[in-house]
Amino acid sequence: MLTTNQKNKAVVWDFWQKMNHTDPKNIAKVIQEALHEDVNWNGSHPLNQLQGTDALITGFWQPLLHSFPDLKRNAHIFMGGQSGEEAWVSGLGYLTGTFTKNWLGIPATGEKTNIHFGQFYLMQEGKIAESYVIFDLLAVMRQAGFQVLPPALGAEGGKVPAPHTGDGVLLTEQDALESRKTGQLVEAIIQGLLRYDCRAKDGSIRSMEQEHYWHPQMHWYGPTGIGSCFSFEEFVDFQLQPWMHSFGEWPDLDEDNGRVIGLTEGDYLAEGQYASLGVWDTPFSLHHEAYLGFPATGKLLTMRDFDWYRREGNLLIQNWVPIDMIDLFKQMGVDLFERMRHQIEQQSVGNWW
Repeated sequence: MLTTNQKNKAVVWDFWQKMNHTDPKNIAKVIQEALHEDVNWNGSHPLNQLQGTDALITGFWQPLLHSFPDLKRNAHIFMGGQSGEEAWVSGLGYLTGTFTKNWLGIPATGEKTNIHFGQFYLMQEGKIAESYVIFDLLAVMRQAGFQVLPPALGAEGGKVPAPHTGDGVLLTEQDALESRKTGQLVEAIIQGLLRYDCRAKDGSIRSMEQEHYWHPQMHWYGPTGIGSCFSFEEFVDFQLQPWMHSFGEWPDLDEDNGRVIGLTEGDYLAEGQYASLGVWDTPFSLHHEAYLGFPATGKLLTMRDFDWYRREGNLLIQNWVPIDMIDLFKQMGVDLFERMRHQIEQQSVGNWW
């Protein structure tokens, strides 16, 4: 007999496969079969919230398929789990298609374009009740020839790799003991991060003791603007230290203020060697120091941030971290779409960047 988790994964996987092989004119039926009529769908800025299947079809899917008529989804990670009373399914990978018409104001290139995505679905009664998805829209801009943030400290360009082991799509039941090991390791990481004290002059990064949880040759894959790190040393230098110095004053996460996914204490979303979690529009830090060259605002910022982890032995070795950078910088008073539009205007008069 299939568990509830397996049934939920089957619903989402069937939905993804049908969307890959259905004529765009017939997608409404596929969406209505898999999603609750009043689904609460949330996407990266400027997509944001769409309420109900009709709004989702007209506000997201039809424009997307108009711009990428041959779009297909390729999942690198697919998993599910229970967090508290909530059942979730999550996935990470690429939407790939020929960019034939402008999308969200990004100029079409006529070429194959890869849209990296990370997505969580809340399942209720065998259907999708809520959806949260982050697209790396800055990477889409980059493929169209526009760079709106300074060069990243980490590596940028090309596609974000799938799990090195090629086993990230978990269509079958996973060993419960292995799942518990992964969840406990992720919980230790989170508790370590929470020990950070932005007021400490020395040693606060070391106080988090992250070296106990990560493989020395771990790979960390961040969004465009941050880039990827290919060792624990690079992770500390290129991501952890700059991020915590700028955004290291964390309030307690409040499930009544924003959406918390898979972060129920002692009950993390984990299947086998993989785990996933996230926050959506959740207050996370005062912006107390400059970040990527942009001055501190002193504001309490909210975050749209997801994580997928792969464990190897007793350590985590790969971590995929989609972040809605456009929403984050908007709160910092920087409109990254406006920066792209300015570059488009400059190109139109012959000033190439």
